[in-house]
Amino acid sequence: MVDDVFLDMDETILDFTKAERLALRRSLEEAGIAPKEEILRLYHEINLSQWKLLEEGKLTRSRLKVRRFELLAERLGLAFDPAVLAARYEKRLGQGAYYKEGARETLERLRGNYRLYLLSNGSSRVQHGRIAAAGLEVYFDGIYISEDVGADKPDPRYFQRCFSDIERTRGYAVDPAKGVMTGDRLSSDIAGGKAAGLRTVWLNEEGKPAEGCRPDHIIGSIAELPELLARL
Repeated sequence: MVDDVFLDMDETILDFTKAERLALRRSLEEAGIAPKEEILRLYHEINLSQWKLLEEGKLTRSRLKVRRFELLAERLGLAFDPAVLAARYEKRLGQGAYYKEGARETLERLRGNYRLYLLSNGSSRVQHGRIAAAGLEVYFDGIYISEDVGADKPDPRYFQRCFSDIERTRGYAVDPAKGVMTGDRLSSDIAGGKAAGLRTVWLNEEGKPAEGCRPDHIIGSIAELPELLARL
């Protein structure tokens, strides 16, 4: 039986890759830099590596925001102000709200049958902007952005603080045995969910091998989630 469903936001509910590409393209154009495909790919790789360091506690969020553009400038041999480009990018990114295929329909099916919570390791201003633009608030009993929570997935403190806030604001305690964490990242969503005692569902759209962390269940599309939850 499942009571509480915790859902990762980016690449689970919202298409972050699309938002990232559009925000970066527009920010580069404003800086007078042609947004070539190789630049977009390079930034994506750099960004993923920096978020991995954040999850491991090796990089602060404020440093990450600028460092990824410092590294981009170094790799490209371009002279631009990383802090200025970072600010432009963050403003644009906060406007990017695009649902993953089947995500909105999935939320409609889950709403009313489970208590739903949206979780994200993103920046507060950016994520709240995207949440509002997508109209996500209507689906969730609680929304927890790591910058607001004061910890990042997979840090156990992140989930503990979410649970505590739910009990304080909603009036009931989360029973991890009756909770499920669903997300696309093994290193943050699945590892963090397991450490918190939740059952885990890995959204693995690309059919990758589960390396380093074993999820309890695997789905290839978010649209498969309602049927899976009904069986648990």
